[in-house]
Amino acid sequence: MLKDLFSETIWSLTGNKIRSGLTILGIVIGIASVIALVAIGQGAQNSIAASIQSIGSNLIIITPGAQRGMVVSAGRGSAETLTLDDANAIGSQVQNVKGVAPEVSRRYQITAKGNNTNTQITGTVPAYTDVRNVTIDSGSFITDQEVKSSDKVAVLGPSARDDLFGTGADAIGQTVRIKGVDFKVIGVTQSKGGSGFMNPDDAVYIPLTAAQHYLSGDNFVTTISVAAQDQNSMAAVQQAITDLLLQRHKISDPTQADFNIMNQTDIVATASSITGTFTMLLSSIAGISLLVGGIGIMNMMLTTVTERTREIGLRKAVGTKKIYINLQFLAEAVVLTFLGGAIGVIFGWIASMIISGLINVQAQVSFSSVLLAFGVSAAVGILFGFYPARRAASLSPIEALRYE
Repeated sequence: MLKDLFSETIWSLTGNKIRSGLTILGIVIGIASVIALVAIGQGAQNSIAASIQSIGSNLIIITPGAQRGMVVSAGRGSAETLTLDDANAIGSQVQNVKGVAPEVSRRYQITAKGNNTNTQITGTVPAYTDVRNVTIDSGSFITDQEVKSSDKVAVLGPSARDDLFGTGADAIGQTVRIKGVDFKVIGVTQSKGGSGFMNPDDAVYIPLTAAQHYLSGDNFVTTISVAAQDQNSMAAVQQAITDLLLQRHKISDPTQADFNIMNQTDIVATASSITGTFTMLLSSIAGISLLVGGIGIMNMMLTTVTERTREIGLRKAVGTKKIYINLQFLAEAVVLTFLGGAIGVIFGWIASMIISGLINVQAQVSFSSVLLAFGVSAAVGILFGFYPARRAASLSPIEALRYE
């Protein structure tokens, strides 16, 4: 029976190739869209997590102002509540701290030899290299003496170097101008890889005191980065920093804190949650095309039942059981969806590779998403093929034989 059922299904679907092809196309588009969007979403999530992990190990980030979600408010305490003294106090009074790196960061237009670029200027201290996992490729990083003297020296990220002096150029000893002030290039960092607004390779580092004196014009810092000794001590270090800053800022109610503390785990979890939500939203939108494809299958099967009414009547008249007719039409719907699912997975994989190349995100087509695609295909075939199959099996043999 199974052999006959298979041959009957293939004969029926190939009898009208154009209609079958158009029906499959709806499933292909739906499955390909879901596969591609899930792959891009997972790739973006992993890329963001890797970028956050690359900025340091066991990192705790302190920023000024009160926080609501991931947005720092400039309301209570404004955005000028952290100082270099706060950073020094953390380094000397909090246990299990590996390093502390205060910084003043802001985007500025930077020029050199007729070239210019808008990039992140970070005024910081020598400990920044250990806290934020920054490695020097050539030259040297900022020293304690240069911080004490407010020396006008700069360390370039590789992307900033390429924009200002040309790809792979030797920038050591060259001069760059920031906000009308000349800085001498003393080093270039190794590439971490990345893209976007906060690309670590597209950055310029100068002494913290020079940034405060020549650029910001005040004694406040925009961020204090703290590296805990290990993962297990991060919670205790974070709590100790909170207690210390509340005491230093003379704040008794923690809910009124004029600073915000986040650790790497929180940042990764929040970023993953956001990207996961967007992936689910986009996949749901793509899933609508699967629904449309399923309706197309039901429409085709209902049309097929109408066209083959006399055939159904003849089969029932010679003794074909109701369940066999049910299976025949249900099998046609399932074959259509499985073919569409298989082709959709291939097209979805190709589409994700093309899109990832355009937006510089490594797409990841997971085995679970492929299983999900086939599962959805089977469900669509059974769901939308059930009614036409039942209708065919319920036809009266006498009425079906009379049908013209």
